[in-house]
Amino acid sequence: MTHELPGLEVAGLARWLAREHPELVGHVRSDAGPSAAPDLTASLITGGRSNLTYRVDGAVRPLVVRRPPLGHVLSSAHDMRREHRVITALAGTIPVPRTVAVVDDTSAAEVTGTVFFVMEHVAGRILARPEHNAAWTRDGLGRLGIELAEVLADLHTTDPSTVGLADFGRPAGYLARQVKTWRRQYDASRSRPQPVLDSLQERLEAAVPDDGVRTGIVHGDYRLDNVLVAGPPDAPRVAAVLDWEMATLGDPLVDLGMLGMYWHISGLSTDAGVDVVAGAIVPGAGYPDFDEVVDAYAARAGIAVPDLSWYRAFACYKLAVILEGIHYRYTGGQTVGDGFDTIGALVEPLAAEGLAGFAGSPSGPGTASRPETASQSRPGAASGPDTAGGA
Repeated sequence: MTHELPGLEVAGLARWLAREHPELVGHVRSDAGPSAAPDLTASLITGGRSNLTYRVDGAVRPLVVRRPPLGHVLSSAHDMRREHRVITALAGTIPVPRTVAVVDDTSAAEVTGTVFFVMEHVAGRILARPEHNAAWTRDGLGRLGIELAEVLADLHTTDPSTVGLADFGRPAGYLARQVKTWRRQYDASRSRPQPVLDSLQERLEAAVPDDGVRTGIVHGDYRLDNVLVAGPPDAPRVAAVLDWEMATLGDPLVDLGMLGMYWHISGLSTDAGVDVVAGAIVPGAGYPDFDEVVDAYAARAGIAVPDLSWYRAFACYKLAVILEGIHYRYTGGQTVGDGFDTIGALVEPLAAEGLAGFAGSPSGPGTASRPETASQSRPGAASGPDTAGGA
């Protein structure tokens, strides 16, 4: 029995799997022919608000299918080939799923009618809400927060050329291009006035930092609920880093700024349902302060981390633009899953939070990482060798 889902033809996936990867087919009915397709079932994996992700059972081992969202698709943000390439390249460097294949199904329309890719399922849980913390101890979550920083440092200190990603992006002018890119994404999703978001956009454009001396592989949306967590209650670990759709080469601090924004987003003052995107990091759960996260990152990467004000504000802008795009698709009936009805109400509070970082408030989003972080990094870190990207 096959189970059809919006955006995925499970019967077509079964035929493709039997034809292209018979080693993964497993058992079929005894009266079926040698090329018979396996009986597959699939379910939408919740948590993603952009590309669609499905778990598929019935093959030799569980699989995962990734495809672009239904309807309104901004191609640069939903490039399946790039996501497949970076995950494949990083195998053995940081925890990532093992990939199977990337397929252009736009003409055949057998499985998704789009480019999609298949990877093996990794056992683990996504910590997306505060109640998900209950599976682990406070001390365990404290260590998990540090490991999250260390995995990010390992990513950023991986030389792209050693994993076949030397041409994965254009580091020169990366930050300026990012601001322009996200402005285009915002313009493509406009459906209502957003004056606060417009103001944040103008402030970011006027204060783009100079290109840094570091270049690395940038995840683009690094946060706790984009990793799978496994392990016993007192020793959770990062089993796999997911959602690489925005990965490229550039300034690694954008990832640290994004992580910092999510570290404090649960305190965003809004009644608009911030829990939809806030994740599991809440006060009292056991996670370390973000200052400790930055210190762990600096120690692992062997660098001094400068002030993150602009990067934190940019993180707020990116998330606000993403949510505005989701709101655009929701109002057009082009989303799959729950929680989309209130997500558009988060755009203005996020934009206001980003603007607060430029105001110089000690508690603003851009200053959660204390200004003296760089001077308090490990001795010699500021002048030590920088291996990120071989730059």
